[in-house]
Amino acid sequence: MTEWWKQAVVYQIYPRSFMDANGDGIGDIQGIISKLDYLSELGVDILWLSPVYDSPNDDNGYDIRDYQKIMQEFGTMEDFDQLLVQIHERGMRLVMDLVVNHTSDEHQWFSEHPEYYIWGDQPNNWRSFFSGSAWEYDNSRQQYYLHLFSRKQPDLNWENETVRNEVYKMMRWWLDKGVDGFRMDVINMISKDQNFPDGAQGDGTPHFLNGPRVHEFLQEMNREVLADYDIVTVGEMPGATTEDAKLYTGKSRKELNMIFTFEHMNLDQGPTEKWDLQPLRLTDLKKNLEKWQLALYEDGWNSLYWNNHDQPRIVSRFGNDGQYRKESAKMLATCLHFLHGTPYIYQGEELGMTNVAFSSIDDYRDIETLNMYNEKRAQGVPHEQLMRAIYLKGRDNARTPMQWDETPNAGFTTGKPWISVNPNYRDIHAQQRHEQDSVFSYYRQLIALRKQLPVITEGKFELLHRDDEEIFAYVRNSADEMLTVYCNFSETPRELPVPEGRVLIGNYPAQKIQEMVLLRPYETVCFYEKDER
Repeated sequence: MTEWWKQAVVYQIYPRSFMDANGDGIGDIQGIISKLDYLSELGVDILWLSPVYDSPNDDNGYDIRDYQKIMQEFGTMEDFDQLLVQIHERGMRLVMDLVVNHTSDEHQWFSEHPEYYIWGDQPNNWRSFFSGSAWEYDNSRQQYYLHLFSRKQPDLNWENETVRNEVYKMMRWWLDKGVDGFRMDVINMISKDQNFPDGAQGDGTPHFLNGPRVHEFLQEMNREVLADYDIVTVGEMPGATTEDAKLYTGKSRKELNMIFTFEHMNLDQGPTEKWDLQPLRLTDLKKNLEKWQLALYEDGWNSLYWNNHDQPRIVSRFGNDGQYRKESAKMLATCLHFLHGTPYIYQGEELGMTNVAFSSIDDYRDIETLNMYNEKRAQGVPHEQLMRAIYLKGRDNARTPMQWDETPNAGFTTGKPWISVNPNYRDIHAQQRHEQDSVFSYYRQLIALRKQLPVITEGKFELLHRDDEEIFAYVRNSADEMLTVYCNFSETPRELPVPEGRVLIGNYPAQKIQEMVLLRPYETVCFYEKDER
């Protein structure tokens, strides 16, 4: 089977916020279908769909009640089948979210097959990622069940072979339908230390992140399901190191194609939690990305991302979402897309969409945000301090509706949106994509270059100007091609030596280059050289 996914660009759709076709304020499958030509115009190859399965929606669809049914708000299985046909007709592929660390407590397994879940007579001290204990008492069984996330998301017991076979059967059902792969939600949490020891300060992660049997389970999944299909797989893996990643993605190990790492996304926070805000040091970011670029170059593969449904908007985070919004959005895109690996674009990123600052906590919808706010307010943390953290790090920053045009609700819905639209939609929307200097048209160029220049897929990474706190510069080298990427992460104009080759792409009007390249605020400029011998 070919490794077609190495040259591909992935676009993540968060269905609830993408496009609403029926006016109920919630995005849906027919809304996605109506925008496939837009995605085709962008040039992406793979669409990753966040969960559309039947769910009581306690955690925005990541609490699944029925894996083989579509959530009523999103449409029907007939709508899904139509979506799949339309995607394939445009030469794109569809990746589904696979959420099998846990289900909803409303899944019929929970009442009919409680042995599919993890139970204990006495809870240990593990804390849930969504605040509070990771154990919930069940009156009918007079036992506690484990939930690493919401109490409505009981963890499946992967030690039970029947559970694994049920999961594999469900996966084959979707693949036989024609889907082209899976993004696997927190898949490195499926194996728990069966002694369930207490964790330091309630942190259980050493006992379930990259747990004792996780590689055995994934190799079994590959044997039983994945190996029979020409698909792509990516595992979401908090806490995975480069050494872990080599084990998960090494060719001979037959597990997954690539993983999502979180290390680079945790550099602007303190050691304990994401709400502990710290400014990003560019040298830390460069050091981290270099580590991943070098570690997975020979064997393994990187997923490249700045944004997803759980992350704040990158232009507000590592860029400048005011005066230099367009420039920094393009610079950040360039920095990422020319690295070694498969790039992921999250909906609205290609427009330079920004974080939102709602005035009231009542405007937020995310369970993680609301639980954190309520818990810390009860501890006496000031409202203003918490709102500042939410403005910078809250997951709802990514979940405000897609900004299609200047009409009310940004053209997302004719009804009342499930979460408010970012008020800046009149200044940032998809109708601007035809403008020559739009962020959208710049993304189109980046995606097209990946198809044209093998060095972007194959070249080795070399970091330049390692200790510079404002400049991220690197080279990609192959046998006969060289790509030099300069990115200014600051408002300070900077001069750098002119590298070999011609200017390939940049985010400012072309400048006359002599001995030095002048990098203006948030400027990126890339040079390309091909040995024609």
